[in-house]
Parts: sequence; C-alpha cells; structure tokens
Amino acid sequence: MTQEQPVIAYYFSFISLWSYIGSLVFQDLVARNNARVLFKPVDLLEVFAAGGGKPVRERPLPRQSYRLVEMQRWREIRSIPLVFWPKFYPADPSLGHRMLLAAIEDGSDVMAFAHAGLKAVWADELNIEDPDTLIHLADASGLDGTALLARRDEPGLKAREAELTHEAIGRRVFGAPFYFFHGEPFWGQDRLDHLDQAIRSARRPIVWPEPSEL
Repeated sequence: MTQEQPVIAYYFSFISLWSYIGSLVFQDLVARNNARVLFKPVDLLEVFAAGGGKPVRERPLPRQSYRLVEMQRWREIRSIPLVFWPKFYPADPSLGHRMLLAAIEDGSDVMAFAHAGLKAVWADELNIEDPDTLIHLADASGLDGTALLARRDEPGLKAREAELTHEAIGRRVFGAPFYFFHGEPFWGQDRLDHLDQAIRSARRPIVWPEPSEL
C-alpha cells in the first residue's frame, strides 16, 4: 500500500524571527519526509493581538533582553547569519505575502521564496516593503517577480491574505511559526523535532483541548 504523503500547514510571516531561524531546518524536514506544505502567510501583529501577545518593543524589558540571549544561542545552533535589530523591522510584509500567494495560485514551488523573504529581513537587512527588493527575491527564487508584483492588487489575493489570518486565529494560532500535521499543533521552530517524530512514527495525533474543556 502506498504511504500517504504528509501534509503540513505552515503559518508564518516574513517578519517572524523564529520562522527564519527554523526555515532551513524546516526545508530539510519537508524534503526528508517528502511532505507537502500548505504555506499560510499571516498578519503576525493581528495574530499576536488575538492571542494575547505583544510586539517585541511592547514586551517587558526582561523578556526583550532574554530574547537576545536566545537569538545568540540559536544563531550558533543553526549556523545562520542573524541581525538582532534589523534596519527594516518591523516592516509591513503584506506585499510580499500577496506575491507569494499569487505564486501559489500559479502552481509554483514557493519554498525558496518563503525562505528568501525571511532571510531578507533577519540576515540581509533588506526592506521587504520595497517592490524592487521583492522582485529580486522572487527572481532569485526561480519565480517571475515582475509578473507576481503586477498581481499585487487583485481582490482575490487581498481577500486570501485576510482569510488566512482569520483562519489562523480561528485555529488558536498565537505566534509564528505554527505548524499543523493531522490537526496536531506545533508552535515554534524548536518543536520541529517533535513534528518530524510525529510524521515518521505515524502515531495518532495529540488532540489540542478546546478552551471549554479546560
């Protein structure tokens, strides 16, 4: 019997630090498991607000400080370039998200573009609000950046962008990255080992209790 291809729902944002830190490891996990990814870019600040979270600069100072410690640890663990306070953070990722959604509609592989958008913010200090920057990132990822940019104002893409954010909130997503496999949630790039184990073991999904059940 042919084994079913794993399908992973991936909620992220180009301005998500932890999505960037885990991005290459996630790519490797996807390749090793021959998984299919449902890319779901979201408005991270709206997700934070709905889940009780706060933007970095609004968090208590001890949390802001400890975040820098964690960033240094994970930079070494992942062996990746990482800027602690990027020049263009937080930028509005909406345009890039819509270009990515347009590429998905075209049937394109967007894995490289998803990583490029993250790396642009957190390693290369590029402005992902800038159309020319996004064209370059898309082109370098094997896509047609000019064609994708030309679709930016399509009502369907704007609606899809908002729909994904509302979908995430409805699924109780409260940060990024957030992965779902067979309905089981995995929050944070430091849970990628758990996701990998769930896929490889083919165990029954762990059910996320509803708030009414607590």
